[in-house]
Amino acid sequence: QVQLVESGGGLVQAGGSLRLSCAASGSTFSDYAMGWFRQAPGKEREFVAAINWSGAITYYTDAVKGRFTISRDNAKNTVFLQMNSLKPEDSAVYYCASRRRFYRNAARERNEYAYWGQGTQVTVSS
Repeated sequence: QVQLVESGGGLVQAGGSLRLSCAASGSTFSDYAMGWFRQAPGKEREFVAAINWSGAITYYTDAVKGRFTISRDNAKNTVFLQMNSLKPEDSAVYYCASRRRFYRNAARERNEYAYWGQGTQVTVSS
């Protein structure tokens, strides 16, 4: 069982930056891959970024490539999402998610992730 707690969301103007954090507990952090998803009102939860167990492999949805960076610190059991050049269409609740233990490869599909945080709101004003 993995527990995930996100932080770092907030209100920012278009063009600004935010850094989301997700602290994990309950299992050896380097044993599994992590991902970030987001859900805007009236829309389905969508993939944003993923990272493998070591941090060497990352995936991004096209809409955030070049603006967002996912990273992880296995010593601190934390995954990050650095978001730059934010746009109003980035506004959503952002969720971090973890794969099951020993599933170390990064993945883009929601159903590949077993554990989810409670979400943190990101609002980008125009």
